[in-house]
Amino acid sequence: MGLSNSKKDSMLRKTIYDFIVNDIDEKPIKLSNYQGKVLIIVNVACSCPLTRRNYNQLNQLYSKYNEKGLEILAFPCNQFYNQEAGSNEEIKDYVKNDLKAKFNLFSKINVNGKNACDLYIYLRFKSSLAGKNIDMNFGKFLIDRQGNVINYYKSNQDPLSFENDILSLLNQ
Repeated sequence: MGLSNSKKDSMLRKTIYDFIVNDIDEKPIKLSNYQGKVLIIVNVACSCPLTRRNYNQLNQLYSKYNEKGLEILAFPCNQFYNQEAGSNEEIKDYVKNDLKAKFNLFSKINVNGKNACDLYIYLRFKSSLAGKNIDMNFGKFLIDRQGNVINYYKSNQDPLSFENDILSLLNQ
């Protein structure tokens, strides 16, 4: 990935709550706003074959557990097969109106490579990926209420398949 040792060390000393990301309207959002919540952080794409199933299941989880402390942070990414080619405005319109997502949608980012978002560099190093690249759309990171990366679920793992893991963290 080409990170210098000092950049890597600096990144690993951070917590998830140190990051500021832009929402889909380009408004800066401090992740410290989510302190005490269980988070699913997921890279999404509107034109991926996995889109409808993942959004449907993420919507189900959000509706069921948001009041208990679950937040879902979705980051559009166009690094896989050009499946998120639209502008932030087009993505927002499709996701909110067609896919009916109620959870948080952020500005389009890169999750891999030299232009990867710092948050994703951090997540990749703090998870079972151990700094390796995300392989596809809908890779999901599960974060506990203290901001620890608990697990990474590959794109082929449905969100409902780890519902028990979410429940366990919500009940802690």
